[in-house]
Amino acid sequence: MVTLPFTFEEYHGRQSRLLEQIPTDSLVLIPTNPVSYRSNDTSFPYRANSYMLYLCGWDEPEAVFMAHHVADSWVTTLFVQPRDTKAEIWTGRRVGTEGAASGWPVHEAHSINDLKDIAGTHLDSCKQAYLIQGLNSTLDEIVNSSIDIDSADPTSILDEMRVRKSDKEIRLMLESADIASAAHVAAISKGYAGIGEWQIQSVIEAHFTASKSRWSYPSIVGGGDNATILHYNANESVIAEGELVLVDAGCEVSGYASDITRTWPVSGKFSDQQREIYELVLKAQLAGIEACQAGSVWLSMHRATSAVLAQGLIDLGVLDCSVEEAIGDDMEFNGPYRNFFMHGTGHFLGLDVHDVGGGRQGDKDEGPILQPGMVVTVEPGLYFGSWRTDVEIPDRYAGIGVRIEDNVLITDDGPVVLTSNCPKTIDEIEALVGSEG
Repeated sequence: MVTLPFTFEEYHGRQSRLLEQIPTDSLVLIPTNPVSYRSNDTSFPYRANSYMLYLCGWDEPEAVFMAHHVADSWVTTLFVQPRDTKAEIWTGRRVGTEGAASGWPVHEAHSINDLKDIAGTHLDSCKQAYLIQGLNSTLDEIVNSSIDIDSADPTSILDEMRVRKSDKEIRLMLESADIASAAHVAAISKGYAGIGEWQIQSVIEAHFTASKSRWSYPSIVGGGDNATILHYNANESVIAEGELVLVDAGCEVSGYASDITRTWPVSGKFSDQQREIYELVLKAQLAGIEACQAGSVWLSMHRATSAVLAQGLIDLGVLDCSVEEAIGDDMEFNGPYRNFFMHGTGHFLGLDVHDVGGGRQGDKDEGPILQPGMVVTVEPGLYFGSWRTDVEIPDRYAGIGVRIEDNVLITDDGPVVLTSNCPKTIDEIEALVGSEG
């Protein structure tokens, strides 16, 4: 029997908080993700929908969580793949309906083959269906073809619930952060001039696998100018003597993600120019982390990092203007410092890497209020791609890309860096590069 990451009590609490906000004449339908195919009959590794994981922990494909109201209470149901020996020979053992009914936090379970009939019957007696559309064509069809049924999206309710993490969720995220931190340490310690980006990727992802986790997003390993491409993912170049390598890689445990970026000199020592940019980004990141205070507006983190980066670019002679001019209009952040810091300062983190709840850094509003239990990333960067033609790149910084990213828990006592086991000071990094080469 599969061991679920949370107690039935915690799952039932989540279900109750959702259903308390749903009219009793409604039907709730939460499908999981469909199987996605890579080529012909070869599928991508399966990952269940985060809402399904959050509500009941079910991680097999072809499943739907349903809730309907009877008398004075809600009844929860899982539709799952039935046991099928021939299919299981090829793709693995299934829990089946009996296993789902006895081992998962729901009242009953049925075969996914009966979804249309059972859900259709309940729809006949409901006025509204709360359905996440676009994941299960059968559900979309029966809801959209019901002329007397209004359709609503339950994700806004669930998103608000998911933003603040429980103690057990935080423990899982700390475990994920520790695994990812150790993976980055392993990669840095094996670094050397001439190493391939793919080799660094293999060290990191091997550590994820050995720790019984999986990557939470495709690893970014960019050496030299490749580090100035924000979502670089080819990971196929050799990193030359004297270049920096930017590694953005995280894993997930029971669906809960970590997201870490570290930048380090592949030869073991920062050049003077690399050191200047790295120290500036680190200073900005520390300011952003300090701004992660309960009760502060979301945008406070971006303001803090932007002010440091803008002043630093002026001090280094990259920009020739005031700090206010460098940053641009308040709330817009459209000044010339954005030529070198193009993204936001961070995002929520949880069951999704870019987790639900709004408030992406760089948004043009102040965003949500930071509250205890929220987990965010803080990840300022500076990028000086020598290949760019849209802006003048100072020769002394050409080819330098630096980003530093940590995962931060908001508490009443100030920010807690969950990824603190991953070194980031210049002295720590220089001592670590190639130490196990």
